[in-house]
Amino acid sequence: MNDVTRILDRMEQSDPKAAEDLLPLVYDELRRLAAHKMAHEAAQTLQPTALVREVWLRLSQQAHAHWQNREHFYAVAAEVMRRILVDRARRRQARKHGGQLERVDFDAIELPGPGDDAVVLQIHDGLERLAAEDPQKAEVVKLRFFVGLENAEVAAILGVSEKTVQRHWSFAKAWLYRAMQGGA
Repeated sequence: MNDVTRILDRMEQSDPKAAEDLLPLVYDELRRLAAHKMAHEAAQTLQPTALVREVWLRLSQQAHAHWQNREHFYAVAAEVMRRILVDRARRRQARKHGGQLERVDFDAIELPGPGDDAVVLQIHDGLERLAAEDPQKAEVVKLRFFVGLENAEVAAILGVSEKTVQRHWSFAKAWLYRAMQGGA
């Protein structure tokens, strides 16, 4: 049993200091995952550190969370990260928030890409339909696309082989592509 799992057990037993001890152990990994995800997207106004803070805030608000182990914790963190990115994309796409208009932040030189949010929302919609048909393949997409994990990391979290992850990822990419073209 590793340190993260031990601290998660302490959290389950309502140890008030456990969350304080957990953050330093998981922060770097969450930051790495967030940075990896953000690196694959066009110019961002959301920074990996801000994404990790939001993930941590949401995870720490789950009073009755039962973390089975380190892998379960990171799987839940991946789902929370996905939801944050989808919610953010929806807000940016909303008419009352300027819809397709680009927001210019004079302090940041990079401009947000106008098409990225639409793609995130299309993938999210397709992912919801895929999850209804095959939850495990949908989970592979969440962990690969929204968090940026490698096949080996996804395999460890889901408790399957790397080959299974590769097959699920190939199938899910094709399925989502077809869904985004209006075929699924």
